Amino acid sequence: MAPAAAAAEPAEEMSGVVENLVYHSETNGYTVCAVTIPGKKDPVTVVGHCPAIWVGESIRTTGRWVRHKRHGLQFQAETITCIVPSSVKGIERYLASGVIRGIGKVNAARLVKAFGKDTLDIIEKHSKRLEEVEGIGPMRRQMIKESWQEQKAVRDIMIFLQGHGIGTAQSGRIYRQYGSHAIAMITADPYRLCRDIWGIGFKTADRVAMSLGVPSHSPLRARAGLVHTLLSLAEAGHCFCPEPLLLLEAQTLLDIPVEILAAALNHEVECGSVIREDDRIYIASLYEAEVRVAERIRRLNEAHAAFRPIETDKAIPWAEAKMGLLFAPRQAEALTLALSRKVSIMTGGPGVGKTTLVRALSDVFRRRNLTVTLAAPTGRAAKRMEEATGQPAATLHRLLKYQPRTGQFEHGPDLPLEGHVFILDEVSMIDLPLMSAFLAALPDPSHLVLVGDIDQLPSVGPGNVLRDLIDSGAVPSVKLDVVFRQESGGWIVRNAHRVNQGEPLQLPEGEDDSDFYFIERQEPEQVIATLKDLVVNRIPDRFGFDPMNDIQALTPMRRYQLGADNLNALMQEWLNPDGPHLERFGRLYRAGDRVMQIRNNYDKDVFNGDIGRIASLHAEDRKLTVDMDGRSVAYDFNELDELTHAYACTIHKAQGCEYPAVIVLLATQHFRMLQRNLLYTALTRGKKLVCLVGSRKAVHIAIRNNEIGLRRTGLRQRLLGPAR
Repeated sequence: MAPAAAAAEPAEEMSGVVENLVYHSETNGYTVCAVTIPGKKDPVTVVGHCPAIWVGESIRTTGRWVRHKRHGLQFQAETITCIVPSSVKGIERYLASGVIRGIGKVNAARLVKAFGKDTLDIIEKHSKRLEEVEGIGPMRRQMIKESWQEQKAVRDIMIFLQGHGIGTAQSGRIYRQYGSHAIAMITADPYRLCRDIWGIGFKTADRVAMSLGVPSHSPLRARAGLVHTLLSLAEAGHCFCPEPLLLLEAQTLLDIPVEILAAALNHEVECGSVIREDDRIYIASLYEAEVRVAERIRRLNEAHAAFRPIETDKAIPWAEAKMGLLFAPRQAEALTLALSRKVSIMTGGPGVGKTTLVRALSDVFRRRNLTVTLAAPTGRAAKRMEEATGQPAATLHRLLKYQPRTGQFEHGPDLPLEGHVFILDEVSMIDLPLMSAFLAALPDPSHLVLVGDIDQLPSVGPGNVLRDLIDSGAVPSVKLDVVFRQESGGWIVRNAHRVNQGEPLQLPEGEDDSDFYFIERQEPEQVIATLKDLVVNRIPDRFGFDPMNDIQALTPMRRYQLGADNLNALMQEWLNPDGPHLERFGRLYRAGDRVMQIRNNYDKDVFNGDIGRIASLHAEDRKLTVDMDGRSVAYDFNELDELTHAYACTIHKAQGCEYPAVIVLLATQHFRMLQRNLLYTALTRGKKLVCLVGSRKAVHIAIRNNEIGLRRTGLRQRLLGPAR
C-alpha cells in the first residue's frame, strides 16, 4: 500500500485594516497592501487578488504565511473580502483615500467629526444632512451621494466580473452603460459586452460566456461570433464579406460546425442585423450607408443648383487679382470644375496648391453672396482650413450636431443643413458611415467640393470613399500634380513626392537651412538615443521649436521598443519628469503631459485624435482636466483609458494633422507596416521640419512596397450601376 500523502497545510484566517495600498492592478485585481492586524505592532504585507480595495477598509482573508526571498514574511491570500470600516479612525481614512468623489482629507475629517461612526450611514441614507458640514453645499452633497451609490454598484460588478475572467478596469464603464441591471444583462447575453463596451473584445466576452455555462456550439455563440467577425473586418476597412469566407473565418474563430454557423447567419439575416446581397454579407448599417452614399451622390448631381451658373472666365481672373497670383493650367481646370459642377473632387499631394484653391473658391462663392460651409473630419484639419481661408470651419461631427443621448446626428434628411456651398477637406480620412451621414444632411440644391489626397492612408473606419468616388467616374475630379511649394525649405515636399512616385529620397548637400534630414541608425537603442538628442537638444537649439508643443514623434506601430507606447513613456521622462501625477491603467498621468483622445466621446465633445495638455489633477473629485485647444475637458479617473500620451503617436493616428516639426522613426522591426503610403503620409505631416531616423533598408522597403490593401466595398459598383 502506498504511503498516505501529507495533508496540505490548512489555510489561516486573518483580519485587519488596510493601512497602505502598495500596488493594485486595474487589469486583474492583483493587490499588495500593508495591513494592521490585532496583536502586531507593525503592519504586515498581504498579497492576493481583490477587485476593489481602499485604504481604511477592514479586510478578512484566508491564506498562508510565506517568506519571500526579497520582501520577507508575507501573507499569501487565497481570498480577500473587504468590509466597510466601522471605527471612526477607519471611516476617516477610508473617505480620505479618494474612494468617494467630493471627499478629500479635509472633508473626511469634518464629516467624521460631525457624525462619528454614523458617517457612512448618513451618506447612504440621509445625505441631506451632509450640508450641515462646512464646505459641503447642495452640489457637492449630490456628487458625494451619487459617487457612493456608484461605488457600491461598481464593486458588486467588479466582484461578479472578476469571478468570470474580466479585470476591474472596465467595471466603471460597464456600470455607466448598464446601470444597476449590469449583472442581469451580462448573465442573459454576455456577448453584448464586446458589442456595447469599448475596450472589451470578443475573446473576453466569450470567456465570460463559457464561465456562465453557455454551450460552445450554442446558436447564441454562433450568432455573436459571426457578427464579431463582420465587425472585425469593418475595423480593417471592409464593408462586406463574401459568405463562404465569412463562414470560414467564423469557424476558425469558434470551432463550430459550419451547419450551425449557416443556420445562425440565416437567423441574423431574418432579424435584419446583417444583409445578404448575392453572396455578400454586410452589417446592416454599412449596407444602408453604402446605398445611401450612392443615392445621395446621384441625387445631388441631378438636382437643380441653388444659384445661377458662375461665369468662370470672369471669376478666375477676379480671384487671381484678389490673391495676387496666376493659377497654373491644372489649377484653373480644378477651379472651373468646382465652380461649374454640383459635385466635384480636387485631389493632390503637398505643395500643389489645394489650400490656395480652397481659399479662392471660398472667395468667389462669397462674392456671389452664397453661404459657404467649410468642414473636415478632424479638429486640426478644420483649424487649418480656418487659418487658410480666414473663415470658420467645423468638424463634421460638430457640423452635423451629434446627439449623445440618441446616438444620432441632429441634422439629417428631416433637418437638412443650411447653406449653398459645402467644401470638405481631408476627404481621404472620411469613412463610409460618416460620409453617409453628411450626405444625408445636405440639401439637394447644394454645391459640394471634396478635397483630399488620394495617395495618403485610407480612412481608419470602413470604406474607401474618396478612391471609390474617383474610380467610379460618377464625380468629376482633377488631380493636381504640379508642385509649387519648392521655395527654400522645400525638401519635405520634394521627398514626399519622390516617395509617392517610388523614387529614393533625395538629400540636400551642404544646406544648413534644410527642412529635411535623414539620420541613419540601425539598432533600436541607437534610434532611441538619437530621438532623445533631437527632441531635448538639437531641434530646440537649432530651430527654436518647443519640444512640448511643436515636436511630434511618429512611428508605424504602437507596440515594441520603437512603438508609440514605449516612446511615450520615455519622452515623458525626458520632457515632463516632475509634478503632480497619478497612475491609472498602467500609465502615469502627470500635469503638463501632452495627451490624445483615442475614441469618440460625444458627451464630452472630443473625438479620436484630438490632442490636449493635462491642466490639473483633482484627487478629491477624482477628476483630471485637459486643455483641448483652449477648451477645458474633465475626465473621471475611471475614464482615463480614453487618453493616451501624445509625445509620440502612430502614423495612422496622425492623419489629418500637421506639426511644426516631425521625427519619423522607421526600422526593420516595423516590417509588416512598411508601405509607401505610410511613409508618404508620415512625411507630409511636417510643416517646417522632418527628421527621418532609422535604417536605409526600412526606408527602401517602404518605398518599394506599393501594394495598397484591397478593401471590400460595393460603393464603386453602386455609383456605376442603376439606382436601387
